[in-house]
Amino acid sequence: MKRIALPTLSALTVIALSLTIAGCADQGGIHPQSQVRDVAVLDVGQAIRQAGAEAGWPQRSWWQAYGDAQLDQLVTRAVADNPSMATAAARVRQAQSMAVVAHAGELPSAQLDVSVGRKDWSDNVYYGASFRDKLTWNNTATLGLAYNVDLWDRNKNATERAEDELHAVAADGRAAQLDLEGNVVRTYVQLALQYGLLDNTEAMLREEQKILDLAHRRFKGGLGTQLEITQAEASLPETRRQIEALQESIALIRNQLAALLGAGPGAADGITRPTLALQSAIGLPSALPADLVGRRPDISAARWRVQAAAKGIAVAKAAFYPNINLLAGIGPTAAGGGLFSFLSGPNMQTTYGPAISLPIFEGGRLRGQLGAASAGYDLEVEHYNALLSQALKGIADQVVTLQSVVRQQQQAHESVLAAQKNLDFATRAYQRGLTDYLNVLRAQTQWLRQQQIVQQLQAQQLSAYATLQTALGGGLETDAAPVATADTAKVAQ
Repeated sequence: MKRIALPTLSALTVIALSLTIAGCADQGGIHPQSQVRDVAVLDVGQAIRQAGAEAGWPQRSWWQAYGDAQLDQLVTRAVADNPSMATAAARVRQAQSMAVVAHAGELPSAQLDVSVGRKDWSDNVYYGASFRDKLTWNNTATLGLAYNVDLWDRNKNATERAEDELHAVAADGRAAQLDLEGNVVRTYVQLALQYGLLDNTEAMLREEQKILDLAHRRFKGGLGTQLEITQAEASLPETRRQIEALQESIALIRNQLAALLGAGPGAADGITRPTLALQSAIGLPSALPADLVGRRPDISAARWRVQAAAKGIAVAKAAFYPNINLLAGIGPTAAGGGLFSFLSGPNMQTTYGPAISLPIFEGGRLRGQLGAASAGYDLEVEHYNALLSQALKGIADQVVTLQSVVRQQQQAHESVLAAQKNLDFATRAYQRGLTDYLNVLRAQTQWLRQQQIVQQLQAQQLSAYATLQTALGGGLETDAAPVATADTAKVAQ
């Protein structure tokens, strides 16, 4: 029988022991519990299926559909100057740097260590006898080289995890931009609403002033009473208060817009009355919901994080395997002599060889790390699954709202016409002495309320359109992450 050499036997023993210990990574039922949901299996519901004519995905500058040049300028300024955009950019740069750090683990490394020291030797005859009572130089210089043999792809997976996180952070930045654009548009719509309500209230004040003047004329002509004058005067202060409140609201909303621009309140002074007009019809892309995953920045970010979490499991599993490094060093070292004498040829020394680190007993640390990585994967998967449901819900909600608002607007316009007719009848009857002022007051209140409802429905339509565009991704293209690929599923399990 041929005798196996000792070095060969040692290598085989190390490999067998390593594989045995590494097998513990699959024991104990430590593996992910969640599965990535396929968006194609989700029922989009009747609201989305019956949304009307098919339309393309939102254009990049989707807010231009409102036809307001001032709004276009505000959105552009907000994206350029809002601190949240600078914060998002900084996070991307940070993630890029972390990816560079992770990738460095796959590359060889070199390090130069130099030590120069002056040494006063001991007087002990048994220690440093040849240098007794002397001051000498104790110098060394070493150029060390190291390379990690990534047999189990730990470094490779760590790099890919950092790159996936970089993609996720970049998608987060796009999501923050989309959220900012939507906030500017919706705030601008509220500004338009307050101006409309102010118009209605000021019109009401003028009507009330006319009624008061009429009450005075009737009283002077002996047809009216002081009570009618008092009743007509009573409503004026409240209407003026409402006008003041609306002017306050306009000022506050303009300040809010200035803050969204990343500027001080002084920037609000240049914001004039909105001139919004929305002509776009309701329609959804034919590829919904399949392409939604690549259109919504927040869903894209969630996908990348699922991918990164799967790589984290692979890194945790690799920790059960031996870690092998190839090391080499060269450099001079010497004690005694002059300052630079250690640089001479005889003082050169070299070291080289492999270094193997093998986990044997870690007190459950490796299992804990694997369990945490698996649970982290489940968290990211369920977050992604929840986002899919919420995204479709958000789209369906806005479609329902837009369709309902159109129907409500038709009814509201009819109510305004009826209220205006009623107010005209009540006013003429009061002028002729056929009715009292309370009927006029009730007719005015009803007319004002219907006018406000029309304004509010218009604002609701404008806001719902903005929310629908952002729910569809707002025209921001994202990088698709292959979450449900076979490789990812294999790594996760």
